[in-house]
Amino acid sequence: MKKISINLNLLFSLIALVMMSSCTDLELIADDSIISKDSGGGFTGVEDPAGSLNNVYNQFNGIYGTQENVYALSEVSSDEYLVPTRGTDWGDNGIWRTLHLHSWTAGHKFILDTWNSFNQMAYNCNEIIDSRSGSSAQQIAEAKFIRAYAMWQILDNFGQVPFREVDEGPEVNPKVLSGTEALTAILDDLDAALPDLPSVGPLGATNRASKAAAYFLKARVLLNAGIYRGGTSPEASDMPGVIAAVDAITSEGFQLNDGYFEMFDADAESSERIFYCNAGQGSRMWKGLHYSQGHPDNPGGGWNGFTTLAAFYDSFEGNPNSNYVGDGQEERRGWVPDATTANSDNNGFGYGFLIGQQYNAAGQELDARGGKKLIFTRELPGLVGNSDVTGIRVLKYSPANGAFSAPVLLFRYADAYLMKAEAMMRSGDDVTQMVNDLRVLRKAQPLGSVTEDDMLAERGRELYDEHVRRMDLIRFNKFATPWELKESTDETRSLFPIPTNAILSNPNLVQNPGY
Repeated sequence: MKKISINLNLLFSLIALVMMSSCTDLELIADDSIISKDSGGGFTGVEDPAGSLNNVYNQFNGIYGTQENVYALSEVSSDEYLVPTRGTDWGDNGIWRTLHLHSWTAGHKFILDTWNSFNQMAYNCNEIIDSRSGSSAQQIAEAKFIRAYAMWQILDNFGQVPFREVDEGPEVNPKVLSGTEALTAILDDLDAALPDLPSVGPLGATNRASKAAAYFLKARVLLNAGIYRGGTSPEASDMPGVIAAVDAITSEGFQLNDGYFEMFDADAESSERIFYCNAGQGSRMWKGLHYSQGHPDNPGGGWNGFTTLAAFYDSFEGNPNSNYVGDGQEERRGWVPDATTANSDNNGFGYGFLIGQQYNAAGQELDARGGKKLIFTRELPGLVGNSDVTGIRVLKYSPANGAFSAPVLLFRYADAYLMKAEAMMRSGDDVTQMVNDLRVLRKAQPLGSVTEDDMLAERGRELYDEHVRRMDLIRFNKFATPWELKESTDETRSLFPIPTNAILSNPNLVQNPGY
């Protein structure tokens, strides 16, 4: 398990130095070729636009190759995941518990790292886009797509977006775009990028910007645009744009995939992978698996941290106390290998939600600590005081397909499909048949009708562990409501605080309400 410790002396030292060397101020760094020593500090363009663009794509791998930072902000702050403290394991000075309780502060490490990483990504794109870099039309279009992605993440999480021009030195405080201004800038970037982005269908390499990826991001942004403008729900006037963008994705050849967990197996073809990054899947697999659940390529087993909540597990069809083959579950809930289904092909690892007795590749019962059987339970006594077996574990990316596979999916067609269904529902259309077509494909029973609560639940079942749950809960006005081991919280928690370092380094930033 990865331990996180906060050294207060180091933190205070960093704050004191931030005016001189903080990344949160998008400071210009000579080692990154942002300042040219031969030109008196002026920007003259990147020397290698293709290489610079590759470096920006590689930033996705660092951002999404961990269970921390934006992934944790998206998932652990929601009703989908929690990270309970087990003895001293996963205590980490409360950094995980505060996410579940919505009690984070402006000094939270994951908040700072998320702010820094996406601001740096946006600035790197500015360099590629600048005319002095001599980038090709497609390179500029790709950089505009990535800049739109980075700015959207900052907007979605923080509600305001700092923006530094490439010619602005460290003595200049970056301007700050309001939510409405950032929304306009993001949509403008996407519209400008689309004509010069390539058409890449599901059989192509979709780990770079494409028309389909740009349309997906446009649909995502428009669906949430009412909130980004300062409202509390989506606006009807944005819904036709969502529908048109998803229709454009369909025209690029993407469609629903028959075979749910195949989409997360790197060796299987899929008609749904619109955009992915080459990050390793290891953190998605091992963050919740038990120490005893070893693999030939990872005999040390898992990190025994993340669990889902029983109520979220119960939103799926099937036996509430068991998830073995034949327990009446829908496909998306997955299955746990038992003495008859565990084998050398799956190495004892299942898919989806792991509850009850776990087995090794030989079909033998695994043991937990202290001579107990490794039986994952529904019950959690609290955020602290847990044993090594409490909580249902989640495996969307399964070691059955390899212990440290890649890639990680960022945009998937079923998400786009449900965004269109939601936009149609918000426009007054009956989308029951559309939602049921997806449910039948996933081996779930059809619904009699689809309400807003049904739509939110369906998105949860289809898209769990794909870092969308926080924004979904906010859009459906459920983020502040109570759930297991969390009381009602203030609506201001829909935005994270601007990190302390950033406020100190840029007086144009204004702290979000409630912090």
